[in-house]
Amino acid sequence: MPVIDTPQRYGTFTRFLHWIVAILVIWQLVTASVTALAEDSALDELLWATHKPVGFTILTLMVLRLIWALFNLSRRPASISALARLGHIALYALLLIIPALALLRQYGSGRAFEPFGLPLMSGFEGGKIEWMMAPANLLHGWLGWTLFVLALGHVLMTFHRRFSRKSEDVMPRMLDVSSR
Repeated sequence: MPVIDTPQRYGTFTRFLHWIVAILVIWQLVTASVTALAEDSALDELLWATHKPVGFTILTLMVLRLIWALFNLSRRPASISALARLGHIALYALLLIIPALALLRQYGSGRAFEPFGLPLMSGFEGGKIEWMMAPANLLHGWLGWTLFVLALGHVLMTFHRRFSRKSEDVMPRMLDVSSR
């Protein structure tokens, strides 16, 4: 399996980035769901502590993924439709915008942020910077749930295309499975 993409399949590095981000997004869904359903519980406190560092990791991986996708643009498999292309663009955009808004809010709060011990933001004294916090306060949660719905649609369409006799099976592009 080549590292770079080909017109028939995604390369091993693209696949790695896809699946690690998918796993991290599922983790974010778990942490957000536990917070929504059992706020202030012991489980919520345990899991929620990972939400910000994992979000930062997703942002970092998505920047890398975007650069890698641009590098492979002329080699990667073509989109199967305009709708599929728009769906992928929306997923990429949300995976960049959601954590970026959270970082903006974090900075505006004045609190330090050290994901995995890496001193990213030292924090500051004084009042909060409300204009930096407002976009995430308004949109972060809603965009997160939108991301989860779009990701579920992405998975469902992949299975639909896998088992539909009238559609091209796209699963072999991202998994080591044979075409139906």
